[in-house]
Amino acid sequence: MLLDLVDVFGSGPLSGNPLAVVRGGEDLDAAAMLRLTRWLGFSETTFLLPPTDPAADYKVRIFYPAGELPFAGHPTLGTAHAWLAAGGTPKASGRIVQECGIGLVEVRQEDERLAFKAPPLIRSGPLDESDRSEVLQLTGVAPDQVVAAVHANNGPNWRLLHLESAEAVLAAEPAPRAPVPTDVALLGPCVPGGPAQWEVRAFFADPTGRLCEDPVTGSLNAAVAQYLFGAGLADGSYVATQGRKVGADGRVRCSQQDDAVWVAGNVATVSAGGDLAGW
Repeated sequence: MLLDLVDVFGSGPLSGNPLAVVRGGEDLDAAAMLRLTRWLGFSETTFLLPPTDPAADYKVRIFYPAGELPFAGHPTLGTAHAWLAAGGTPKASGRIVQECGIGLVEVRQEDERLAFKAPPLIRSGPLDESDRSEVLQLTGVAPDQVVAAVHANNGPNWRLLHLESAEAVLAAEPAPRAPVPTDVALLGPCVPGGPAQWEVRAFFADPTGRLCEDPVTGSLNAAVAQYLFGAGLADGSYVATQGRKVGADGRVRCSQQDDAVWVAGNVATVSAGGDLAGW
């Protein structure tokens, strides 16, 4: 088995969300995949496998420390990049089709970036009072800072608070612990004229119940884009920034084209073809 390390959604070297991509792990079961994911310690690790759907170019299984995910954004772009770098050739030029837990996901090349087509939301709409109260408590946000509180579930069950400003997003002090699983997020508009229009933060519970902050989150940004475009709060395209509270400086480019939302970012190889001899 071989291990690739890639950096996804970075604005420069080592500024995005790291991803481990395992190639040649067809004989691993889910327990072994999860064990390796936890040992590596990244927010996600993917396992690149031959497709079972004839329409797909490859299949991927996506794990985070608390289990397996049907879909995730930065693993989608990072795995597509690793597959291409290892010699993968798409069935259709410029269009990669990934098979994962939610089905088929389209990935395309946009100049030096990769972009995935956002999958349909499994659940949207306002949070009920119980969910809203729980997310307020977990994120440490004051109720009067909230513009909207919505479901943003596209595989991961994100619950999103739209706040009045990026400053309010960055000032939030989340709780140290949360039920497993927990996926909660914050969104707020940036001051006009900067490199990004929206500030995003994402939090998830690890297997021990510790509430962790994710550096840059593709699945969340896809759901956020669907919320913003659907509510008329964004038009055409925008850039979101994420990760500044945890030492990252991610940039996520979201656009609406032909009634579809696309989520794009830079992807860079950090290390390729490391031998996982012990596995």
